[in-house]
Amino acid sequence: MIALPKTPRARREALEGYIFLLPWLLGFLLFTAGPLLASFYLGFTSYRGDRSWPDWIGFANFTKLFQDELFWQSLKVTVIYAVGFLPPGMALGFSIALLMNQRVKGVSIFRTIYYLPSVITGVAVAVLWGFVFHKEFGILNSVLEWFGVTPISWLFNSRWVMVAFIIMGLWGVGDGMIIYLAGLQGIPTELYEAASIDGARRMRRFWNVTIPMMSPTLFFVLVTALIKTFQIFTTAYIMTRGGPNYATYFFSVNIYNTTFVSLRFGYASALAWLLFVLIFLLTLLLFRSAKFWVFYAGEKEEAA
Repeated sequence: MIALPKTPRARREALEGYIFLLPWLLGFLLFTAGPLLASFYLGFTSYRGDRSWPDWIGFANFTKLFQDELFWQSLKVTVIYAVGFLPPGMALGFSIALLMNQRVKGVSIFRTIYYLPSVITGVAVAVLWGFVFHKEFGILNSVLEWFGVTPISWLFNSRWVMVAFIIMGLWGVGDGMIIYLAGLQGIPTELYEAASIDGARRMRRFWNVTIPMMSPTLFFVLVTALIKTFQIFTTAYIMTRGGPNYATYFFSVNIYNTTFVSLRFGYASALAWLLFVLIFLLTLLLFRSAKFWVFYAGEKEEAA
């Protein structure tokens, strides 16, 4: 039990603390907890956004999901993007962090340049890359023409549009790069010195010192990037609206169209909660696998 303050001054300070906490608490209840509970309830109804009370239909929305072709298409597109983006995205961000960790003059300027793309809003990124991928005057096709490659209709060809989205995603690896850089700078130099004394060369120091010490950071970036990847929406909606031929019909785009185009609020709520369950299970799987490849400094000493 929480002990109540006994003195008047302590009670006054506790009251002041609750008053300052009240705006956040009200905001949490009204804009986070409330909508969560409402969407969970609507997932079991056939509510269509009108003024009538939602009709309870039980698990009908959830059973209908597995018979919906658009659901499977949106899930397939999201998984393809995650598989195609996460490995090269993490590798590129880590490689840039290794370069930015060097003690050279002006390195802080390059760190800023690599990080800037990650702070640009999604709408601006979509408009910018829409010009980059334009078939007629896009800069990417202009560069490819120097090598004799025929201009590609990146955003209107179902074979190339996912490649375009992966390239666009790799442009914003600066947020992960900053986290990797912080992890690299936190590795004790004594470990490298001890490895050098033992005769370890640069690659052996990298695999036996850098990678194990960076494994918690790699794990953190993997989890957060996975969650972010499964929620991609803005760029897909603005640039392609899920096309062509549903080739970029991501899960979040499916939820949006189901909600605000088809006005099937109950079914969209079921989709949203299924996305939550899917992300939760994948995250849980990553946490279960962490014991096999994530090393935390000092854990062996604690166990001993």
